[in-house]
Amino acid sequence: MASPRSTVSAATADAGPGRLIASGLLILGLAAATVSAARAEETITAHGISTFGDLKYPADFAHLEYVNPDAPKGGEMSQWAFGNFDSMNPYSEKGRAAGLSSIMYESILVGTADEIGSAYCLLCTTLEYPVDRSWVIFNLRDDVKFSDGTPMTADDVLFSYETFLAKGLTDFRTLFAQRVEKAEVLGPLQIKFTFKEGVPWRDMPQEVGSLSIMSRAHYEGNNRDLSLDSLEPFLGTGQYVLDSMDVGRSVTYRRNPDYWGNTHPLNIGQGNFDTIRLEYYGDYQAAFEGFKAGNYLFRNEASSKEWATSYDFPAVQDGTVLKVALPNGNKANGQAFIFNLRRDKFQDIRVRQAIALMFNFEWSNKTLFYDLYARIHSVWENSDLAATGTPPPEEVALLQPLVDQGLLNASILTDPAVMAPTSGDRQIDRGNLRAASALLDAAGWTVGDDGIRRNATGQKLSVEFLNASPSFDRIMLPYVENLVALGVDARMTSVDPAQFESRVRPEGGYDFDMITDNARSNYISGNELLQYYGSETADVSTFNAMGLKSPAVDAMIEVVRSAKTSEELTIATRALDRVLRAEQFWVPQWYKDTHTVAYYDIYDHPETLPPYALGELNFWWYDAARAEALRAAGALK
Repeated sequence: MASPRSTVSAATADAGPGRLIASGLLILGLAAATVSAARAEETITAHGISTFGDLKYPADFAHLEYVNPDAPKGGEMSQWAFGNFDSMNPYSEKGRAAGLSSIMYESILVGTADEIGSAYCLLCTTLEYPVDRSWVIFNLRDDVKFSDGTPMTADDVLFSYETFLAKGLTDFRTLFAQRVEKAEVLGPLQIKFTFKEGVPWRDMPQEVGSLSIMSRAHYEGNNRDLSLDSLEPFLGTGQYVLDSMDVGRSVTYRRNPDYWGNTHPLNIGQGNFDTIRLEYYGDYQAAFEGFKAGNYLFRNEASSKEWATSYDFPAVQDGTVLKVALPNGNKANGQAFIFNLRRDKFQDIRVRQAIALMFNFEWSNKTLFYDLYARIHSVWENSDLAATGTPPPEEVALLQPLVDQGLLNASILTDPAVMAPTSGDRQIDRGNLRAASALLDAAGWTVGDDGIRRNATGQKLSVEFLNASPSFDRIMLPYVENLVALGVDARMTSVDPAQFESRVRPEGGYDFDMITDNARSNYISGNELLQYYGSETADVSTFNAMGLKSPAVDAMIEVVRSAKTSEELTIATRALDRVLRAEQFWVPQWYKDTHTVAYYDIYDHPETLPPYALGELNFWWYDAARAEALRAAGALK
């Protein structure tokens, strides 16, 4: 383990002793104040930063442990993408950006796939920050080049920050404007960010260090606008650049042979493919047929049905295509049916509880998913951050003030964490049907002569599931049938990906009842929670799809953001998880703890994969000899 190098510059406090002898307490107070002042002046200079504890890799590390430093360069990695695209700008709310369109940009700091909470200098040599992290200075490398060969300077970093602040996504602008006091260039290769008083500084160095960097000269010289969709990329420093595209159908990125960072320790053994290609398909079945035909060669299978029943075609049988389950140590992604809480009908939690009761996961897993999945219950499912059972005293201490303020029901202090409903073997669980019916009756949605539930004003209880994936029909339609049996005017509306994006985004007015989305989370949570679940960004965020506005959640987010140790953060995150689950803004879906992948036998990977990434685009590589053998046998186009 490596510890950051520290330099201490402590100011002396020259207070005459005669003024202090009057009280021993004053002497102790001065001593404490002197220590505090000294620590405030302590500046840490290091090659990286960790939220808690030490960095795994020392300043002189040769390469990341999980890569093959001798991996060959060459070949193509090809995958599929869903829907279509009409833009190469991943930072605008307008248009539908092509997959991997952010691959051309880098940030000052980057994380690794075998650590949580650490970030290392990529575009910098070192960073400097005080113990309290109230500011950070990045000392930039002098060899970083944009893909046109021009040098990157601190001015480009400042320009990128100011451009994102003025024209980036609304929730980003809102949050950063409240947290960054100023950004200033100290020299051609040195930039400083100072953070505002009154906000937690713990994560701010990493957050500003994660900004994508663009070229000022290219942006201004070409009259670009970050807020608009465009098929012309901005100029970045990344290892890959745009090679070609067939708009809406395919896009190819090529490795820049003059990439500045080829010998950087963070890049050794990574970025091994000459090209990366994405082929777009309108539905999963068409994409699967394209894979069988060799139109693309690597598939991360998302369909349990296809995985269980369809990988018996000749290329699998003769070994041309490998079907492999690889370990996946990631927490679940929070996939769920999400309620749009901006709708009046979903304001009553009893309505949400009733609708949740009618999704039969157990039947779906057995009948539709071939028992390949486990149920999601927590926003931090499959990690030790998930709340379990009744809250221990440490969590109660955080939740009690919210109960005392009337923001939470007192039952949260004694009841187990909310779990997703369980059901029986039949599509409609009669017990759940009765329970859901009682909830809706109590909420004022009663069944009329036509079998439809209405409220006192005669309004139907209608629920529209917006769906852009035909392969999801077989999952949604039984759920719709169950809700119809409950008396809900339920339906699934199929739309194309462009319509879906338009309706679920802020500028489209969040025009949906329920969608499949993700309840997002990180292992080390901080300011991003405000974008995911904060009241302030609920009507402008592209991430807070449900429009959650909960004073209790807001309060717990502040506790998480203020955590000073790993233990404090774990306790606070579990308490937040408990509060989020009590809001019941979702109907949790499912996850699996393996990567189910199939690929033509021309790719290879390190024997031991890191716990937090499959990494097929990063540290896998192309085997030219095996590819030539398959091509000679007619198995490859």
